Amino acid sequence: MLLVVDYQVGLFQLVRDYTPDQFKTNIIAHAALAKLFNLPVVITSSADTGSNGPVPVEITEMHPNAPFIRRQGEVNAWDNPEFRAAVRAANKTQIIIGGIVTDVCTAFLALSLREEGYEVFANTEASGTFNERLATEANDRMKGAGVTLMGMFAILSDLMRDWRNTPGAAEVLPFIDTYLTAYGFLARAFAAAASTGSSEQTLA
Repeated sequence: MLLVVDYQVGLFQLVRDYTPDQFKTNIIAHAALAKLFNLPVVITSSADTGSNGPVPVEITEMHPNAPFIRRQGEVNAWDNPEFRAAVRAANKTQIIIGGIVTDVCTAFLALSLREEGYEVFANTEASGTFNERLATEANDRMKGAGVTLMGMFAILSDLMRDWRNTPGAAEVLPFIDTYLTAYGFLARAFAAAASTGSSEQTLA
């Protein structure tokens, strides 16, 4: 399953270890992984009627039927009974997590999930914080507790396993073209070479 933790338009402004454009793409891509691979997803926010702001509509519209737990005080989402119930109801043992900020929203929850016996994968490209030092410290803490740290492409590849699977090339390549530009253009170059015998491609 996949967790979307405190991706809120106010908290977004705290992220300094990614550019705004990069991080917006990364958090939408994180949520889209669940849609691509039909994973259960739980969304949670913290005091979203205040300055933390709402979760971006791109995410809520992508998962209109997902449990959406609006916490009013708990810093660690696991301390919220409704959130715990939603995660447990999915009946999964492996959890992919991303959140704002890395050293609080992501790390606190990841550590709690490890204590509960879950296998946890932290999407390091979809968790952001004030600076790179804090991100490194949080990632080291999670790694020490047995959390697996992975980037977007590694998570995508691990979920797919084989380009011949379903979802496979036909479904995954459009995702890559939208969210992982470098590999998306590599795929375009390959497609052009396969169809024309040349690696050159004119992009309109």
